[in-house]
Amino acid sequence: MKDIQNQRDHRRIPIDKVGIKNLRYPISVLDKKKGSQQTVATINMYVGLPHRDKGTHMSRFVEILHLFRPEVSLKRITEVLDKMKAHLNADSAHIEVTFPYFIEKKAPVSRLSGLMDYTCRFTGASHPGQPVDLISEVVVPISSVCPCSKEISDNGAHNQRGEVRLATRFKRFIWIEDMIDLVESCASCEVYSVLKRVDEKYVTEAGYDNPKFVEDVVRDIAMRLQTDDNIIWFSLSAENFESIHNHSAFAHITRDKR
Repeated sequence: MKDIQNQRDHRRIPIDKVGIKNLRYPISVLDKKKGSQQTVATINMYVGLPHRDKGTHMSRFVEILHLFRPEVSLKRITEVLDKMKAHLNADSAHIEVTFPYFIEKKAPVSRLSGLMDYTCRFTGASHPGQPVDLISEVVVPISSVCPCSKEISDNGAHNQRGEVRLATRFKRFIWIEDMIDLVESCASCEVYSVLKRVDEKYVTEAGYDNPKFVEDVVRDIAMRLQTDDNIIWFSLSAENFESIHNHSAFAHITRDKR
C-alpha cells in the first residue's frame, strides 16, 4: 500500500513537535509507601519532524507506549524518549504524562482516613547533544487565611481554598509525596478529604493561627527549595480562589540554580 507519510516534502519547513495528544492510558507509577500505584494518565507524545519528511507515523506512538506498559514512571521516561527517536527516525522527542495520584491521609484529630487526589505531571524532552530534560510537577490544594483580614477584623478572618503548582528539575529522583509534603507544610493549613467536627475545629484554628498571603506561600516554599542541593530548577505558583472577591490572588516564582 502506498505510504503518503514517507513521501518527501518540498516546502523546507521543519516542524518542532508533531504527534498525538490526550491519549488516555492506564499506567503504574512509583508509590513511596506501597511500591507502585495504578492510575490513568492523559499522555501527549511528540517528535521533531525534519523539513524533508511529509509526516510522522502516528500509530507508532501508541505502539511504543505499549512496550512500557504498565510502568510509565519518571525513571523510565528517558527510555521512552530514546525509543520514540529510534522508531520514528527523529532527532528530538517530547512526552507529557498527566495523571491523578492518590494518597491516604488521616484527619488531624479523629485520625479517620480518606484518599486525597493530586494532579501530577511528568514531562521529558530529548534533543541532540543535550542531556534529557526531566520535570516533575504536582498540583496541591491548600487552605489559607488572609493576614490583613485577621489584622483589621474584630472577629474572625476570611479564608479560602487555594492551589499550589510546583515543578522541579533535579539531580536525583524525587518522590511525588515529598513534593506534596513540602507544599502542604508551607500553607496556612492542609486540606483533607475526611473531617469530623473535631477536625474542622482544628483546621479552622490552625489556619487562623498561621495566616498567609499567596506571597508568603511561594516565598516559604522557595526558601526550602533554595537550600535543597538536589533541586536545580523550580517553577512555583500559588493561586487563592478568593472567598470575598470575584477574582483570584496569584504569585509566581521561577529560579534556575545552575
